[in-house]
Amino acid sequence: MPSLKEIKGRIASVNSTRKITSAMKMVASSKLHHAQVAIQNMLPYEELLEHILKSFLAAEAEAQTIYDQERPVKRAALVVFTSNSSLCGGFNANTIKLMTQVVNEYDKTIGRDNVEIYPIGRKVYEKANKMGLKVQGEFSALADKPNVQQCIEIAMELGKKFADGEIDKVELIYHHFKSAGSQVLTRKTFLPIDIESELQADHERDLTTVIATKESQEYLKKRGERETTHEQEEVKPLNDNFIVEPDMDTVLSQLIPKLAHLMLYTALLDSNASEHAARMVAMQTATDNADELLRELNLQYNKSRQQAITNELLDIVGGSSN
Repeated sequence: MPSLKEIKGRIASVNSTRKITSAMKMVASSKLHHAQVAIQNMLPYEELLEHILKSFLAAEAEAQTIYDQERPVKRAALVVFTSNSSLCGGFNANTIKLMTQVVNEYDKTIGRDNVEIYPIGRKVYEKANKMGLKVQGEFSALADKPNVQQCIEIAMELGKKFADGEIDKVELIYHHFKSAGSQVLTRKTFLPIDIESELQADHERDLTTVIATKESQEYLKKRGERETTHEQEEVKPLNDNFIVEPDMDTVLSQLIPKLAHLMLYTALLDSNASEHAARMVAMQTATDNADELLRELNLQYNKSRQQAITNELLDIVGGSSN
């Protein structure tokens, strides 16, 4: 049995660790709130662009551009989103695991030498280099401070390579942020863009709270079930006949790249919010475990202290009787 001094030292150590995890949880909660605000600021643009594209495509069913035409895949690119730091549960490990699975899939068909990695975050950058993959740039700064301009530059580079035939497919690997307690690991095709599936994608997010509890998750689940019972309204064209100026290809060549920019920036914001949510939950769990450990240590300390007092009393009683 450990001595009272050893137990006391361990209690002090756990208390110190608990203070750190509690502080990190509060910091992550604050950063999560800022990330949610960034997503809210982006949503009006997303909704308006979606409305324009849906209306236009409802009137022009056969509209096509080079960016939505599939072709045999000989070269591919992966844009993978992780964080720059650890202590966020399985957030980074799950993303890297999925990236490894995708690379292995391509290795069987086109070979891993024909797969390019665009790493958003230091963790995936280090892992991709360690695996010997073909890494295109280093974008760790984006993981901490999302920047729409840099996202546009990356999207434009990928779009140019796709248009020139240097790559035939681009995929995104990231966590879709649903709520503070739910982040869905997602693998999505970026190029060629499937406009119909993108416009019908899951855009549900809970941006009102940073609390991750079972009660809130049950509420989200019930709310989702209620929403799915309502039939979705069919998209109708704004007018019976569109007059396209100067021509359809020119209009689509402007709208489709904007959708691509939005997809990349949305994935970055989702990943950023998911990172803070995962870290907040991990630190909350660590704090709860520290509280439980402190209760056990205090109980053990009191038992040992009582036993020591009892032994001293027995020694005193035994000595007086002699």
